[in-house]
Amino acid sequence: MTDTPLNTWPRPYFQQAGGKSMLLFFIFGSFAEEIVIPARKYDSAGLPPGVELQRYQNAVLSRWEGYPLSGVLGEILKEDNPSGFERALQAPHVLAVRGEVDDSSSLDYLRDTLGVVAALLDAGGSVVVDPQVMSLYEATQWRRHYLVEGGAPPRNHVLILCSEDEHNPGRQWIHTRGMRKFARPDISLRNVPTDDAGRAGTLAEKMVEMQVLGAHFVDGQGMDIEGVGEDVTVYVGGSQDDPAFNNTHAELIWPDARS
Repeated sequence: MTDTPLNTWPRPYFQQAGGKSMLLFFIFGSFAEEIVIPARKYDSAGLPPGVELQRYQNAVLSRWEGYPLSGVLGEILKEDNPSGFERALQAPHVLAVRGEVDDSSSLDYLRDTLGVVAALLDAGGSVVVDPQVMSLYEATQWRRHYLVEGGAPPRNHVLILCSEDEHNPGRQWIHTRGMRKFARPDISLRNVPTDDAGRAGTLAEKMVEMQVLGAHFVDGQGMDIEGVGEDVTVYVGGSQDDPAFNNTHAELIWPDARS
């Protein structure tokens, strides 16, 4: 009997950007010595080339400088989900799913990777940490967030933040994290008036969706913002060493006046 073909996750706006998609998830739990991973149950062909599964004792991994439950990230995760954080701390094992995939015209690499994570929750996992979006999910939360028929919407894969713009006092800064999963820059909208923060958040979400579906912003291109009386220029820059994004970013400076 042949397997049912897997559902493809297309990127209809795909333009080659030349980078790599980076995936990183930590699954905390109690796992058998030999783990059976029923990924096909979750429409997955298994981990894509370039993405690996590594197993650690939690007590050993906790001594690693990049341990996700320590440092600034650990403080954020603990504040956001104290019970899940404690469950992760007490788990005997940690599985790290990590790697890079060439920029692709489909999101099948993500479908396959998320299917493996889902299967690992069935196999003894209890908590998933996604450092790229600074989030910790208990198993039920993760399934509800990501196991959506046809794939979770783009917004579910990134974090959209709003904070005061230190470069423009009295204005807001709307920015994202998580777009490295799609080999695309994160979004940065600066100089946003408080009254326009909702509009800017909607724009950031639309820009995320465009890129997840394959669009590629070019440095210096113009963009029309509905309700703003002038085109805005997109500036692409930054690096993966930037702690605000751990990624490059596409930045727009909000105009000071509307027509």
